[in-house]
Amino acid sequence: MRQQSLVRCIGSRQTVIASAAHICWRPAMALEGHRVLFISYNGMIDPLGQTQVLPYLRELAKLGVRFTLLSYERHKAFTTEGTKQTSALKQTLADEGIEWHWLRYHQTPSIPATVYDVIAGTRYASKLVRRNGIEMVHARSHIPATIALALKKRHGLKMIFDVRGLMAEEYVDADHWKKGGLPYRITKTMERRALTATDAIVTLTERIWPILREWEGIKGRDVVHTVIPCCVDLQLFKTNGLERDQIRARLGLTDRFTLIYSGSLDGWYLTERMADFFAEYLKTKPTAHLLWLTTGSHSRVRELMSARNISSENFSAHSAFASEVPSFLNAADVGVAFIKPCLSKLASSPTKYGEYLACGLPLVINAGVGDSDALVEEFHVGTLLRTFDADSYRKAAAEVEQLSTECDIRERNRAVAQRLFDLRTVGAKRYAELYELVFQTTRN
Repeated sequence: MRQQSLVRCIGSRQTVIASAAHICWRPAMALEGHRVLFISYNGMIDPLGQTQVLPYLRELAKLGVRFTLLSYERHKAFTTEGTKQTSALKQTLADEGIEWHWLRYHQTPSIPATVYDVIAGTRYASKLVRRNGIEMVHARSHIPATIALALKKRHGLKMIFDVRGLMAEEYVDADHWKKGGLPYRITKTMERRALTATDAIVTLTERIWPILREWEGIKGRDVVHTVIPCCVDLQLFKTNGLERDQIRARLGLTDRFTLIYSGSLDGWYLTERMADFFAEYLKTKPTAHLLWLTTGSHSRVRELMSARNISSENFSAHSAFASEVPSFLNAADVGVAFIKPCLSKLASSPTKYGEYLACGLPLVINAGVGDSDALVEEFHVGTLLRTFDADSYRKAAAEVEQLSTECDIRERNRAVAQRLFDLRTVGAKRYAELYELVFQTTRN
């Protein structure tokens, strides 16, 4: 995982424009007063919006960027309780210099609903562009990029395509779409047009860029690119010895070596494989405990464990509010995450990697997911599984057991989180540098 850089891609060459570590950064001068429309297809009262959108906008707003935010909110935002929540958040964001607008998200029927959202979003966003004197549109993922493309053509705006993931490939890999089917073809057509038009591209991983830059629409084109992984607020996720002792006592884990998985069940997340790994782990450490921190079905967890004859004393399942997650992570000794390795996942940056590391946890993860291979191999923060079988599980168990006994492992892993996943010094800083570069291009 090399030092992240802002690069301009020219044919098959990469010309470094500015290193993220060495750029002479004067954001207060460069960004003050610039007007940006940020479009997200995710809602701001949802966890993803709260952790992976608003924190970046808040940091950039502190540097003088004048944001207009347009999001798509789910049904709960339009309930009585949701209306109170959105009203309060709108005022909070206004006080922070962010003007927030939202539209209703429509889910079904899939294609007509999405087309409706794009048309409604384009019309609404055009009004915002004219009213607020917008200079640039920042599109978070493919659907917003389709809207941004229309705005760029209509109003002559600068555009950033924040790719986030390979939308068409994700649906194919998840067996929701057929490759070559109508939704796939529509998505790839709009993706190609967005890649052709955008002034800058953000990807979550280094690993996907050599693949993406060869795609139609971007191959051979002069475009600014940077890598910004899913970052973590290190002021919230941190090692805390006192908190660790307290929550371990409350959970009955005082003397138990504890592994934790934090996230959803099934789908992209290989819960069967994680259960297999833990069953193998127990053969060498019979008192170990696996803590499932999930909003998914706890009966599903019990089913997984029971099928492998794992005693109820060796596992537990808990749900937690987002604010409680750091405490639960502090209770653990090792963080586990097995994710389906496939083409689309090369573009993914699991937030849990940074959260685990910020709390000092060694990782047990699998290869083929974003920059996971380089993360483990270059920074020695855990162990990497290349296959899912008993031999690999035993080897991983031995390696992580050894790592966990090293007295400075928590400090080392947190230092890696600070270097690679810090919300402010990595994520917000790179966005600021990217904005500065795009606006400089505008002036030139």
